[in-house]
Amino acid sequence: MSVTVINYDLGMGRWEPNARGRLEQAALELYGERGYEQTTVAEIAKRAGLTERTFFRHFADKREVLFWGQGALQELLVQAVADAPGSAAPIDAIAAALEAAGARFQERREHSQQRHAIIAANAELRERELIKLASLASALADALRLRGVTDPAASLAAEAGLAVFRIAFDRWISDTGRPDWAHVIRESMDELKTVTAGSSRANTR
Repeated sequence: MSVTVINYDLGMGRWEPNARGRLEQAALELYGERGYEQTTVAEIAKRAGLTERTFFRHFADKREVLFWGQGALQELLVQAVADAPGSAAPIDAIAAALEAAGARFQERREHSQQRHAIIAANAELRERELIKLASLASALADALRLRGVTDPAASLAAEAGLAVFRIAFDRWISDTGRPDWAHVIRESMDELKTVTAGSSRANTR
């Protein structure tokens, strides 16, 4: 961690109203206008009307502007799995967690669209996104194990849930009709169950 991460600019106050949100919005605008690789931290800070030191108080680097919310999302999903009814099957507990994330996504759909386009255009960011998703799947599997689900069921349910999440997200983000997140998740999960049920019937013949 560099020194600038923990130092404060003594020439300015230590508090700026909604500094994180302003920096995030400035970064998304610049990444969209100029490209992720061509945008510097200095430019992001300037667009937000803040200093570079303020930037580094909120983000480790310009990449993390796109990923800082992952921790909060993971906490939300893990808690939702824990709160699912005890009788819920592992995949249904995961489905309930994915639906619980609906309000978070629905409120920030435009932001999600911007972020999605930026990540899709950059190989480094796509790799980072895959790492984050793998971490999320691991956390969900751990949450299922705490409910008493053993492996391989816990890992399979978590990985299947993340596959549904990725497909549902792509459908939700690309639909111009502003679909409801929970509805898209339920549809995608139902399609998964239909596919797996069909495979099970075929295997028993």
